[in-house]
Amino acid sequence: MMIQLQKQAERFGTDVRDGWATKVDFSGPIHKVWINDTKELHCETVIISTGASAKYLGLESEQHYLKLGGGVSACAVCDGFFYRNQEVVIVGAGDSACEEAHYLSKLCKKVTMLVRSEKFRASKIMEDRVRKTENITILMNHDTVEVVGDGQVVTAVKALNKTLNEEIEIPATGFFVAIGHKPNTSIFADYLTLDETGYIVNTPGTSKTNVAGVFVAGDAADHVYRQAITAAGTGCMAALDAERYLAAL
Repeated sequence: MMIQLQKQAERFGTDVRDGWATKVDFSGPIHKVWINDTKELHCETVIISTGASAKYLGLESEQHYLKLGGGVSACAVCDGFFYRNQEVVIVGAGDSACEEAHYLSKLCKKVTMLVRSEKFRASKIMEDRVRKTENITILMNHDTVEVVGDGQVVTAVKALNKTLNEEIEIPATGFFVAIGHKPNTSIFADYLTLDETGYIVNTPGTSKTNVAGVFVAGDAADHVYRQAITAAGTGCMAALDAERYLAAL
């Protein structure tokens, strides 16, 4: 689908280039973007759509099955359907983790929630929601030790009960990580207004940032929905805002 979208854009004259944006300068009316620290681009408008990266535990086994697509995910809404009537494990303690655990409980036979500390970081209402859901088992003060599998797909998750210092193995075909996202916005920090977690702050109802001619679309500014379809919608908004900005010049 992305290849088709690229071809469509190219038919309308889009110049598609490969490379990493490594530095920017938004201090003047002409915005500057450096690609791979060498190529310097000048433009009157910039649309930032760098997204956000899910945080993972960093376990070797977790990364193995994540790359294979064999049972590790950071998005219950995206992948939960594939685990209908199965048993899954989710790790996390915030509102997002509770929301995703509750969502999975409607699809899966059993959801085991691993919380690293002795209390949730989530709001009381979200904590109460998961505690009252019958097919969600909550294991407090548990660390994830290993994602177990047959080399291709996940079959269980090993966790450490820190209270008893005992290791347990939880049967599961899916392992969901809900410990937050990190927006890919660090190179813009000197020029754009970011919130406390690094998401770009836009003018409500628009794609405009605090710098004229710089617009944002997708997960770089969205910590709530984080879906492809909502990102595409804000991409359309940013394109229209940029076009109107250029017309006004």
